[in-house]
Amino acid sequence: MVRRSVMFSPGDRPELMRKAPGTGADTIIFDLEDAVAPQRKDEAREAVREVLSDPEFDPDCEVCVRVNPAGEGMDADVAALAGDLRLDALMLPKATQAADVDRLDDALEGPTPPVLALVESAAGVLAAADIAGADATDALVFGAEDLSADIGATRTSEGTEVLYAREKVVVAAAAHDIDAIDTVYTDFSDAEGLADETEFAIQLGYDGKMAIHPSQVPVINDAFTPADDRIEWAQAVLDAKAEADAEGRGVFQVDGEMIDAPLIAQAERVLERARAAGKI
Repeated sequence: MVRRSVMFSPGDRPELMRKAPGTGADTIIFDLEDAVAPQRKDEAREAVREVLSDPEFDPDCEVCVRVNPAGEGMDADVAALAGDLRLDALMLPKATQAADVDRLDDALEGPTPPVLALVESAAGVLAAADIAGADATDALVFGAEDLSADIGATRTSEGTEVLYAREKVVVAAAAHDIDAIDTVYTDFSDAEGLADETEFAIQLGYDGKMAIHPSQVPVINDAFTPADDRIEWAQAVLDAKAEADAEGRGVFQVDGEMIDAPLIAQAERVLERARAAGKI
């Protein structure tokens, strides 16, 4: 499973939901929360169920539904998603503690699909490790826009106002060996800005990034797919490690660079991403 790009599609727009797999996103999210007006929630539930129950709807990507928070429509969402549907995962918004994930788990009949827990409040950031440790949590997703509103921060292009939270989310995810998905980039007309922000997310350790428009998907996928020279470096590192292990050497170098455990782990991560993207 690779989640480089995680793209939202409004749950009350069946024509867009059916087109979503064609964007090339690794994960598509049918949204029953923010993208749907309160008076259209029931209509959206019916539309999502209709698409997911269609036997001809069988895309080659992860299919996820973002439900509403507990006490704000989650139970009705879960009821609408019961039965034999093409549903691979659920996204839980506004997670503030592991108990929120557990409540979603308890509300479901049968096996619980992987849960992508959105951390988008001050309480959620402080409890990021707790949320990541819930049995059903398969990814932490960072929501900078809602967090900024919650704490009264002013969003800037530099993002320093959410940097602490952004780092804490990725560290909590890594500590529990689950995916970390970065926040949306709201200006979908600015491909260069999106590319820069995605590269920074990769530097922080994120595994993927949310998208709100199809045009953002290829930019995000490209950023999270290792370049050929990076793949060659990673393969050279692991080949040299295998040779050193066979000769009983603990220290070795590649192209004049001394290789240690962190660089080996980095090389393994590069090749893992390349395989997931189908490059090797």
